[in-house]
Amino acid sequence: MLADKDRIFTNLYGYQPWTLDAAIKRGAWDNTKKLLELGPDTIIEKIKASGLRGRGGAGFPTGMKWSFMPKNPTPERPSFLVINADESEPGSCKDREIIRHDPHLLLEGALVAGFAMRARAAYIYIRGEYIREAETLFKAIEEAYAKGLLGKNACGSGYDFDVFCHRGAGAYICGEETAMIESLEGKKGQPRLKPPFPAGAGLYGCPTTVNNVESIAVAPTILRRSPEWFASFGRENNKGTKLFQISGHVEKPCVVEESDVDPVPRADREALRRHPRRLGQSPRGDPRRLVGPARPGGADHGRADGFRRPQGGRIGPRHRGGDRDGQVHRHREGDQPHQLFLQA
Repeated sequence: MLADKDRIFTNLYGYQPWTLDAAIKRGAWDNTKKLLELGPDTIIEKIKASGLRGRGGAGFPTGMKWSFMPKNPTPERPSFLVINADESEPGSCKDREIIRHDPHLLLEGALVAGFAMRARAAYIYIRGEYIREAETLFKAIEEAYAKGLLGKNACGSGYDFDVFCHRGAGAYICGEETAMIESLEGKKGQPRLKPPFPAGAGLYGCPTTVNNVESIAVAPTILRRSPEWFASFGRENNKGTKLFQISGHVEKPCVVEESDVDPVPRADREALRRHPRRLGQSPRGDPRRLVGPARPGGADHGRADGFRRPQGGRIGPRHRGGDRDGQVHRHREGDQPHQLFLQA
C-alpha cells in the first residue's frame, strides 16, 4: 500500500481547505521559481526520466509529448497548453477531485508545463456539468494572480504566463483533443482530421499540447522529489502513482491514489485488497460476487464504457435499457452475476 509520505494528492478527500494558504502549507507553490530555473529542456528530460505517462487514457509518454513543441515560438505564432478537464467517460471522477480539493496543484503544474513547452498561456477546458468545480477553479486562479504566481513575471521568474478557464457546454465529443480545440475557438465541437496534429497546428492554428489534469498536476512534485522517486513506483513502462476511481457494485465509491501497476487485472485485485473498508461487499453480502473489474476508457477491455458482455451467456432484456444497480445477470449456472467498475 502506498505510504502517506509518498502521496502527491494529500487533500484528495477535501479534509482541508482548497485555498492558496492551505495549499502552500501542503507544499504547493514551494519555491516554484527554482523549478523554472532548471530550464525548459531540463524539465522535459526529467519528466521523461520519471516515466510519467498521460493519465487521460491513452498513456502516451508525457515528456515525449512535451518535446514535440517548437523550441522557438514567435509572438505571431505562440504556443499553447490545453488542459483537458472535460471528464465525461462513464466512471470517470478523478479530475474533479483534484479541481475541487487541490486546484493549486493543477495551476502550479500548468505553469511548470507551460514553461517547459515555452507556451504563452494555458486553457483549462472544464466539463460544463462541473459547476462547483469550475467556481473553485475560477477562485483559485484569482488567488494565484493576486499573489503574483501567474500572469506577468510569474513567481518572479521573468516568465509571463496566463491561465484561462473555459467551461464546456456538456458535449461528450469535446473530450477528444481536436474537438476540444474547435470548441475553444467558438466552433461546433467536432474532431479535426489529422494531420496536422495539434503540436503543429492546434489552437488558433498555433502549436498546442493537450494534456489531462492529473498529468499536469503531478509535474511539480516529480521535479521536487526527483524523477527516480516517481519511477520507483509501479512497473516498467507503467511507472509512478495513479488515481484509481472505484464505483459500481461497491458500498463506498471512492478515488484512491496507489502505485500504478501492470497488467491491469493485477492492479484491480491489488486495489480491492488494499482498500477493503472502502469497497466492502456486494449488497447481497457475498464477497465472491465482486469479480474482475473493468476500466472504462482503458485499453484492456473492448468497449470504451468499460462494459463487458458475459462470456458464454447473454444479457437479460432489462439490461438493454439500463439497470439501476449495475448488475449483469448471466444465464448460466455458476457464473458470477456482478461486476465492479474501476477506472484508472
